[in-house]
Parts: sequence; structure tokens; C-alpha cells
Amino acid sequence: MLNFDFYNPTQIFFGKDRLDNIDKQVPADAKVLITYGGGSAVKSGLIGKVKANLGSRKVFEFGGIEPNPRYETLMKAAEIVRSENIDFILAVGGGSVIDGTKFICLAAHYSGDARDLLKYGFAMITSDVVKKPVPFGTVLTLPATGSEMNCGAVISYEHGKFPVMSALTFPKFSILDPVVTFTLPKIQVANGIVDTFVHTTEQYITYPVDARIQDRMAEGILHTLIEIGVTTVNEPENYDARANLVWSATMALNGLIGAGVPQDWATHMIGHELTAMFGIDHGQTLAIIYPAVLDVMRKQKRAKILQYAERIWNITSGSDDEKIDLTIKKTREFFESLGIKTHLSDYGISADKIPAIVEKLKEHGMTALSETGDVTPDVSREILEKAM
Repeated sequence: MLNFDFYNPTQIFFGKDRLDNIDKQVPADAKVLITYGGGSAVKSGLIGKVKANLGSRKVFEFGGIEPNPRYETLMKAAEIVRSENIDFILAVGGGSVIDGTKFICLAAHYSGDARDLLKYGFAMITSDVVKKPVPFGTVLTLPATGSEMNCGAVISYEHGKFPVMSALTFPKFSILDPVVTFTLPKIQVANGIVDTFVHTTEQYITYPVDARIQDRMAEGILHTLIEIGVTTVNEPENYDARANLVWSATMALNGLIGAGVPQDWATHMIGHELTAMFGIDHGQTLAIIYPAVLDVMRKQKRAKILQYAERIWNITSGSDDEKIDLTIKKTREFFESLGIKTHLSDYGISADKIPAIVEKLKEHGMTALSETGDVTPDVSREILEKAM
């Protein structure tokens, strides 16, 4: 097992009817900004319930944070934080709203050009860089990204998507009520399942370091998603199935299964370019790219793919390559069972677009991806070709 540091200060309130914890967790004299996405949080009455639980505090609202939150939109919210002396932000939404709120918390009082904050990549932005981050909490409405219990965000600017990481942007608390997610469209639930699945495999299917606890935790998440995936898509008010999805999504990316193990993230980086260039949903890009990554990287990942094959899909017979081929097939079939198509051609993207995608990866510095750093632009091209 590799050396690791682990830190996660976020308090979780899980289950039905937990909104009353807002009043207990937000400082009584705070000026609060509520951030959210489209109008569904308002129409459903959730924003009204959140405001009711904020009581007599002075409350401001900022809606319209997009899927794949855009820098320009977030800077408008940061201006409200500055001009109104906001003390606390409450993000009501899924990963995009929470990611965007993290950036607002960093950018609001940053002394320089806030675009600087997009340049750090996976390096942590420290208190030397941002001296006065704004504290925030979340009310989760879409299980997928795990942003409700981690310190990472992905922000869109111009034609790129940029990771932003900082220990300053762990939520103070997050309220996870599965009932709040019952009204989500099927496609959003399916995307969330794929996102959670690939978050897990990006940290699990790398190379062995004898991290048995992390492996078994990751396998537990994968088994759970396979068991409840189709059910929770087709039975949105099945509380037990949805509760297991919500907690799986949180556990997949709160740092626990990634502690002390090598991590990949090539699928995410390539997928980000597909979203930025073609507007394909994030979860869909992962379903397109991940089976191709397993295929192209089968030599580097052989030991862990075979472990995944046996422990998750019960594949124990045949040659190693036959096992890997069947494992890739089973993974693809699981994604497709959720209603997610898994080839670039399914989304109208032809092979002649691949060079432009590869050029964007180069432009954004994504030239040595994966846990071994050997996914070069040429290997990314091969992955994209396999994904056709």
C-alpha cells in the first residue's frame, strides 16, 4: 500500500427529513447565499423549504448554474458574495452546482485574476493562495459526483474543463436525502450511476499495491451499483435502492477508496473533452471511453482487470485475454442496461473528429495520462478509435 494522507471534515446528514439541520449548522447571524441550477429546485419547493429552515437570516439567491458550470456564471455569483458581504453559501443541487459553489468560495475574495485558480490542475490550492475562502454547505439533489464530500471541482472555461482542488473547499456539511432525488429524470439517474461506477474503477483498476481494504470497499460499491442500478432507474421512488445509490456516489469519491492506491483518471480527462466539444453528458462520455480504456490498457492493467473480472463478474474460466474481453463486454452491457449508449458513433461523432479531440488533449496538457503516465496523445487516439 502506498503512503497517504487522509483528511475529510465534512459532516453528513443522511436520510429522510434532514433539512432541519440547516438551522443548526449555519451560523445564526450569517448572511447566506443559496446557489442552485435550473428552476426545478424552485418548482419542487425545495428552495422554499431550505429558506424556511434558514429562519430570520438574511438570504440571497443565485440560480442558473449550468451543468458543467461556467467560469463566467460563477464570477457573477462571486461578485454578489463580495458586494453583499456573504458569510455562508448553501449549494442546493447536484455536482455541477456544488462544484460551481466551491469555485465561488475560492474566487470571491481572491486578490488576483480568478482565472489563475484554473491553472493548478490536481495541485491543491492552499491558504497562501486564497486567504479568505467562504464556508459552505450542500443539499444534494443528484447522486453522481461525490462533490458533496470532497474538495474537488471541475470548471468550464472557453473550450476546456479544468479541475480545481483545495482543502479549503470541503463542505462544512451535506444533507443527503434520497427522497429529494425521486423526481430526477431517468437519464440523470443513469448518468449518475455510470459516473459513480467509473469514479470507483478509476481508483480500483490500476495496478496492485496490496491495498486490501480499499479494494474490498471499491468492490462493494461496484456490486451495489450493479445490484440496484436498473431498479433505481426504473423505480425512482424505491427508497432503499435510491438510498444505496446516494451513499455509493458519496463513498466513491470522498477519498477513502483512493487512499494509498494509484489512480487513473484518463477516462475522465478524455471524457471532459467530449463534453466540452460536443455537449455529451459527462456520464455518457465515461460509458463511451471506459470500455475502450480497459481494452487498450489491458497489458498495464492486466492484474487488476482479472481481479475485477473474478470478484465483480464471476469470470473464472478461459485465457487471460478471453477473461478480459468478456469483462469489457459485461461492463459495456451494464452501462447499456441503464439506457446509456457506449460508442461515439451513437452520438453522431465520426472518426474524422478524433484528431481534433486529441489536439484539445494536447492543448490542455493531457499528454501523460493514467496511473502509469503512459497514455500519450497517440494512445488517447487509439482509445478514441476503439470507442467508435
